[in-house]
Amino acid sequence: MRVMLTHPQFNPVALSVGPLSIHWYGITYMVAFLLFMLLARLRLRHLPWADLQIQGKWGVQQAEDLLFYGVLGVVLGGRVGYCLFYKFGYYAGNPIEIFYVWQGGMSFHGGMLGVILAMFFYAYRQGLPWLQVTDFIAPCVPTGLAAGRVGNFINGELWGREADPSLPWAMIFPQSGSMISRHPSQIYQFLLEGLLLFVVLWFIARKPKPTGFVSGVFLLGYGCLRFLSEYFREPDAHLGLLGAGLSMGQWLCVPMILIGVAMTWKSLNPTRVYH
Repeated sequence: MRVMLTHPQFNPVALSVGPLSIHWYGITYMVAFLLFMLLARLRLRHLPWADLQIQGKWGVQQAEDLLFYGVLGVVLGGRVGYCLFYKFGYYAGNPIEIFYVWQGGMSFHGGMLGVILAMFFYAYRQGLPWLQVTDFIAPCVPTGLAAGRVGNFINGELWGREADPSLPWAMIFPQSGSMISRHPSQIYQFLLEGLLLFVVLWFIARKPKPTGFVSGVFLLGYGCLRFLSEYFREPDAHLGLLGAGLSMGQWLCVPMILIGVAMTWKSLNPTRVYH
């Protein structure tokens, strides 16, 4: 009889120095930001960014500025998105707790909207085409998403739905309050929305593409992969499954997929190129 895998239940605190505690989740965020800068520097070697760098329109300074704006967008958008999409009723009655970020609660979709707004603001201030900015950062984002899913796994949160005990990698998450075998959905999302999406986007973006194409592929790719992985992830207990038997995460992916299809289709118009 196979021995069932059990989540190791890591200590969420990676290191303590006196009153200072460094959490694993914070480390994964730092890894995500470092990976973004590394990939952004490599991205500057690709066309058309290499030519734009020679012209003085793009460079390492712009990449660092984008990281700063992106961090603000992720944190603010992720928190507001969680409050709106997942616990609107609660936070409507307790608005001050929106600012209690230490209690947890972040939404990828909210963070994405926050980043989009932050990039729009940055592009406006710099006089750059907005979609040129989002096309630049899109291939640099999935590795950060992968790092975040590692943090979810270490914390033993966002566990999967019940799995057949014969599944070799089925795992028990004691944090769920039950000892049933589950899908390690955090790992699925790490592989799909993180590594696979990164490989696809990086391969596509190596050569010049029509404006908005890479951004559209990101929305389409993430939307489809997240929609798929949600079938293995336990829905939020206070929401359950919504209309058509879909989770909130899946419903939030629907507009992403539709917008991604529209953007990629429209970008293929040969008149829409970087200039």
